[in-house]
Amino acid sequence: MPSIERHPDDVYNATFKRTKQKNQEFFNQFPHAQSLCKKIANHLATNEVTLPNGQAFTVEQFQQIGINFGVSDTFLPTYYSLENAFIEVDGKPTLRYEFLNEMLAQQAFQTNPIYALLHESIYCQGFASSWSADRVRQQHDEFNYQPGDDCFYFTGEMVFPWMFEQYQCLKPLKEAANLLAEKADWGALYDAEVLATNRVPVSCAVYADDMFVEMDISRETLANIPNSKAWITNEYEHNGLRADGERILDKLIEMGDHIHYCQH
Repeated sequence: MPSIERHPDDVYNATFKRTKQKNQEFFNQFPHAQSLCKKIANHLATNEVTLPNGQAFTVEQFQQIGINFGVSDTFLPTYYSLENAFIEVDGKPTLRYEFLNEMLAQQAFQTNPIYALLHESIYCQGFASSWSADRVRQQHDEFNYQPGDDCFYFTGEMVFPWMFEQYQCLKPLKEAANLLAEKADWGALYDAEVLATNRVPVSCAVYADDMFVEMDISRETLANIPNSKAWITNEYEHNGLRADGERILDKLIEMGDHIHYCQH
């Protein structure tokens, strides 16, 4: 359940805070992971490392695997990847080919370029995104890792302009991405007046710990849509339908059957 009127800056301020919380949960569960992450990040910052497709691999790209924290059961496999990242060659630590191949495989934007191009535009109504996530990130400096920093944090589901300079498959789309980021004449996505007189029963799941869709923003939207009902739960992450779709849909259909139309 998205916001129907908020600027993407509001969305990213909320999701950066939620992403930081997910990082803290991960590092609390695997305390050794913090030193492993800093070792990998420092190595990337001071060495030229390439992925199997020939693309230079950077700290910022490594941070993006944090998108996995928005779905269930990803903490343990992430930790295993970190634990096996290095191998010694001629007495020097080197990132394993297997690790680098996995990092490339996790760069979903490479094979889903429209995802990267339109990710911020989905919030825009009469204003430009102006690379919202990149601007908001500067207000959360803990995500801008530099060698010597005390803490390393992964980022989440955010798109940044540098991706169109670094990612092999996104480079040809740099001009298009900038045009979309600067486009300000987006039409209205929602009609708040129509939604305020809604007569269709609406039932939805709102995941309390969702890293991609902030619960408070979802509840704000629902408060202005009559005949809507939310199942608020912390049993699932953003991938609830994939993880346990039958149970969730049964629950939502049952809720919908018990929503009685009322006129406001």
